Amino acid sequence: MAPRADYSYRDDPDVPAFADDRPLIVFDGECVFCSGWVKFALKHDKRQQYRFLAAQTPLGEALYRHYGLHARDYETNILIENGRAFFKSDGSIRMVAGLGFPYSLVKLFRLLPRRVADALYEFIARNRLKIAGRQSCMVPSPEQRRRFIA
Repeated sequence: MAPRADYSYRDDPDVPAFADDRPLIVFDGECVFCSGWVKFALKHDKRQQYRFLAAQTPLGEALYRHYGLHARDYETNILIENGRAFFKSDGSIRMVAGLGFPYSLVKLFRLLPRRVADALYEFIARNRLKIAGRQSCMVPSPEQRRRFIA
């Protein structure tokens, strides 16, 4: 993943414009495990701060390419917050911590060396389809749908 300046996607002609005034979670929309995380976040995000985007959309694919990721494997979710992208364990910890207490206790995982935390993340990511399968399973309610970028 190539480090990029904050809001660098705004200057990338291959990335369509999108509302970036709130944190955006880009996730594998065909992964039951990932969709389960989104359902969890929708339920526990009391401030309704997060927006969601399936990686399989044109914008999702463009963001993956922009950050030097394969737009087919979706081995990491992307959290874009204040124009900055976070990946793997760092992105996941930030996402969960953003839900507030008691979920903010997940920040304790930052005590692990990044290599260890990322190795754990990568193990789960590689096996997520074995754990939960692959299909489009999330059908958001009309109220939840407003929090998705199509």
